[in-house]
Amino acid sequence: MPGHTDNTIVINAPVDLVWDVTNDLENWPQLFSEYAAVEVLDRQDQLVRFRLTMHPDENGQVWSWVSEREADRDKLTVRARRVEPGPFEFMEIRWEYEEHPQGTSMRWIQDFAMKPTAPVDDQGMTDRINQNSKVQMELIRAKVEHRAGATG
Repeated sequence: MPGHTDNTIVINAPVDLVWDVTNDLENWPQLFSEYAAVEVLDRQDQLVRFRLTMHPDENGQVWSWVSEREADRDKLTVRARRVEPGPFEFMEIRWEYEEHPQGTSMRWIQDFAMKPTAPVDDQGMTDRINQNSKVQMELIRAKVEHRAGATG
């Protein structure tokens, strides 16, 4: 059965700042702890094709893949998918942002399936993504809130 995750965090910052910081691909290595590099390969309007490279994992393996993201600022959504799926049969991600009195909610919804040859199955990857999403979202929250405080 394919994997599905749904994680949300509320960031005490205006939606414009949260949107701008989290959609600045070139700065993702400073925003996310897991990414070593981002290379933008093509940009056409709101559709961006890019290569993500992670820091080495616990076994020294460096994972890298090409993804596409299409941002819709008016709807406060981003749709993304892996173009080079690697160990995934497919990976689709939806980011949703919503303004609240206490700040901005940022939600990541991921749907995927692992290849039979992948090092983990769908449930194992679901667990990893859920655990890592919480870590990354908390880092992003702290960085964006710090920036919001620094800018007034």
